[in-house]
Amino acid sequence: MAITDIKEFSHLTAADVEALGRELDQIRLDIEDSRGIRDARYIRRVIRVQRALELGGRMALFGSRYRPAWLAGTALLSLSKIIENMELGHNVMHGQWDWMNDPEIHSCSWEWDQTGPSEHWKRAHNYQHHTYTNVVGMDDDLGFGILRMTRDEPWKPINLLQPVANVILAATFEWGIALHDLTAASKLEGSAKGQLNSQANKDFARKIFHQVGKDFVLFPALTGPAWKSTLTANATANLVRNLWAYVVIFCGHFPDGAEKFTVAEFEQETRHEWYLRQMLGSANFNSGKLMGLMSGNLSYQIEHHVFPDLPSNRYPEIAVKMRALCEKFDLPYTTGSLFKQYLLALRTIHKLALPDTWLIATSDRAPETSSELRFRESGFKDAAMAMVEDLRTDPVTGKRVGLLTALKSQARSRMPKRKK
Repeated sequence: MAITDIKEFSHLTAADVEALGRELDQIRLDIEDSRGIRDARYIRRVIRVQRALELGGRMALFGSRYRPAWLAGTALLSLSKIIENMELGHNVMHGQWDWMNDPEIHSCSWEWDQTGPSEHWKRAHNYQHHTYTNVVGMDDDLGFGILRMTRDEPWKPINLLQPVANVILAATFEWGIALHDLTAASKLEGSAKGQLNSQANKDFARKIFHQVGKDFVLFPALTGPAWKSTLTANATANLVRNLWAYVVIFCGHFPDGAEKFTVAEFEQETRHEWYLRQMLGSANFNSGKLMGLMSGNLSYQIEHHVFPDLPSNRYPEIAVKMRALCEKFDLPYTTGSLFKQYLLALRTIHKLALPDTWLIATSDRAPETSSELRFRESGFKDAAMAMVEDLRTDPVTGKRVGLLTALKSQARSRMPKRKK
C-alpha cells in the first residue's frame, strides 16, 4: 500500500519533522517580509508581455490566409495562451498576488482563458488537490479519474485502454480539467446527478458559451475573409496550450519518486507532516528563467506545493533553501530534465494499464509507489524503527543518514554484481 506512516518512511522522528517544519515556516516568513515592488513589477511585466503576444497574434491572423501569417499568428497566440494559463491564471487564482491589493490581479476577480469557470477550479484545485495531495482515494488529481497511476488502485479491464485515454486527455486537457472541476463543484453544491438547472451546471454552460464563442465565433468573424484560417489557428493554439499544460502537470506528480499516501496517514498528520507530504508527493524538472515562465514556475512543483500562495517568481530562491533542507535531513529532492520526468510518468501510465499479476514490483516497493514497508526486514514495526534509529547518524562523519541514503542503498543492492 502507499505510505501509512510518513515519519517512518522518511526516517525522521516527530522532533525531526517539527524541526523541518519550523525551518520551512521561517522560509515562508522571510519571503512574506521581503515581498515588494520588485515582485509587483514582475507580475505586471508578465501581464504586459502576455497581452502584447495575444494582440500580435490576433493582428497577424488578419492575414492568415497566407501561411507565414498563419504560422506567426498561431505561434504568438499559443505563447500567449500558455503564459495566461500557467504563470497568470494558475498562480493568480492561488492568491499569490493578493497581497498587492490590486483588484485586477486578485484571486477573487481573475477569470482565466479556459473552458472551466475559475470558481470551479479554485474549489477543486486550491482546496481539494492541495489539501489531499496524492492521498489515494481523496485526491482526484491522482489520475484525474481515468488513469490508474498507483498499484494501490485495483486494476480493472478498462485500464487496458489508458494509453489511448492518456492521448485523448492530453489533447483535450482544458475540457478534462473543466469536467473534473464541474464534478467537484456539483458534489459541493449537493446537486443530484443529471440536474441540469444546478448552479454548477449554469456556471459551466455560461463559461462554455463565452469561451467557445470567443475562440470559434467572435475572433474568426472579426477577421472577415480569413475566418476559416483564424478558426484553425485558434484551435491549434488551444491544442498547443493543452498539450503543454498536460506535460507540465504530469511532470509534477507522476514521475518516479513522487510518493502516494493513505487516508490513515492523512487523518493523523500534523501541520508540519503536511509540509513533508507535499515535499515527498511532488516532483520538479530542471528549468531556466524562460522555462520557468512558460511552466508557471511549476518546474518548482515541490516549492509550489509547500508554499502555493507565495509569488511564483520567488520559487527559484526558495528552491535553493529547499534543496539545502533536503540535504540536511537526508531527504530526496525529486527532479530531472523535463524529458526524463515525462518519460517516467508515461512509463507508469503504460505499465499500470496491465494487470498486477503481470507486474514485478508491489505497491510497497515500486518505482512509482512505495511505502515504509519497503524498509522493514522482519515485518514488525519495532524492528523497522530500530533500523531507522541505526540509520539516523553516521558514526564517523556525524552526518545525518536517512531516507535518501536508505533508498540509494536499496538501489545498489538490486544492481547485479560485476564478475571479476
